[in-house]
Amino acid sequence: MRLRDVRISDVDAYVRMRCDPVMMAELGGPLPREGMADKVRRDVRSAEADTDWIKMIVPDGREDGDGAGVGSGEAAGIVTLYTHTADGELISEIGWMVLPEFQGQGLGKRAVRAVLERARDDGRWGLVHAFPSVTNAASNGICRTLGFTAVGEKDVPFAGRIFRTRHWTIDPALIPCQAP
Repeated sequence: MRLRDVRISDVDAYVRMRCDPVMMAELGGPLPREGMADKVRRDVRSAEADTDWIKMIVPDGREDGDGAGVGSGEAAGIVTLYTHTADGELISEIGWMVLPEFQGQGLGKRAVRAVLERARDDGRWGLVHAFPSVTNAASNGICRTLGFTAVGEKDVPFAGRIFRTRHWTIDPALIPCQAP
């Protein structure tokens, strides 16, 4: 598995992740297809500016394409790390999605760990928060397995909707380096 920055050619992957009822079941339901191209453009700008890390998950053995649209559907999912204001405080938040045909293969866990390791080495993110739905066993399992601390439950807005989450935190500075 490798991670790469989001590209303009990732619109189809965004549509598959964000507009699908199954993928969005834990996040209040599918989003409308309209606006996905704009969302990708905003994410590409943020990734290029290095203000947000928006990484597409590319499985081993999958051709990723040339960045001009060829092979752009090969992403298995996404992992993001960004800052925003929550309850009047600036926080760093990590989130991820893995397409159904790639779930259960450990890609989400490896991608989240890779981004946390990069955050540890970068040093600017501080304490990282995650807010998976309380009913999302797989994402809560990733948090538990990677050493996040459960803080409690919290109602969180996403795409204009409120949903109940389990609030987790982790300090990337405390993540041990893994042997190659």
